[in-house]
Amino acid sequence: MSDVILVHLADLHFGRDADLIQVAAVEKFVSELRPDAVCITGDLTQRARHGELQRGLAFAETLGKHAPVHVIPGNHDVQWWRAMLPFGRAPVRWRKWRQYFGDDLVPTLSTPRVVVAGLLTSFGLSWKSLTFNLRDLTVKGHLPKKEVTRVKSVFAGASPLAVRVAALHHNVLPGEISKRMGLARWRIAQKRLLALGADVILCAHDHQEGAGQIAGILPVSTSSTHTARTRGHRPSAFNVIHVDRQAVHIVHYRWDPATGQFHPSTESVYARQRRPGDDPVPVGS
Repeated sequence: MSDVILVHLADLHFGRDADLIQVAAVEKFVSELRPDAVCITGDLTQRARHGELQRGLAFAETLGKHAPVHVIPGNHDVQWWRAMLPFGRAPVRWRKWRQYFGDDLVPTLSTPRVVVAGLLTSFGLSWKSLTFNLRDLTVKGHLPKKEVTRVKSVFAGASPLAVRVAALHHNVLPGEISKRMGLARWRIAQKRLLALGADVILCAHDHQEGAGQIAGILPVSTSSTHTARTRGHRPSAFNVIHVDRQAVHIVHYRWDPATGQFHPSTESVYARQRRPGDDPVPVGS
């Protein structure tokens, strides 16, 4: 089977901050590459306003002409101020998002070659997302156990040949510049992610592209942003991921304002973990 190719985007922040020139370049890139799937891991909007959600939906639909698209909400897409008390998963928080992207906040995209399963980590003001840092009050996320249980079931029912991709918004590894985790109780979250049976984890939130592994085992792709709010005034970036039988290749495509295009730059390669029941990979294959 040929490589499974994914385009991983996030943090477009339609509204005040979106860079529409980069957005157009992304649309052109996807139309030419025609990947197996495009994964947008949250924060399509700045304040979950109707106009921002409409623009985000139009963007997803444009990409959907060229590849299946998987979209999940980020913390900026949650109207947490509509349900400050009591804390919890008050449905009103996602009412606008559901109006445009459907009732399922974390859908599953399934083809014979790839299964992308969303994990909800964006709850706004929530007990389990709280830390001792006040600036994290509505920014941090958390990963509920039931989300992991649901996705494990999705992956268990998938074709043995399908690449398994788990998508969430908050970064599960510390940002290179920020040194910050996106998830509260991140050690527990990492243990839960290791138990998923995923081939690769997609996340975002930190506004800096990255690649790494959880516990040296599970590959992680972190997408950047397509706004001026990048970490350290770095170029914007998105990731292209190639998954073959043996490895996961994560390539950062960085923005070049001189050419008005994204160009491949850093590549990270991680061994693909074998699952129980997998056929052994022939030497030299």
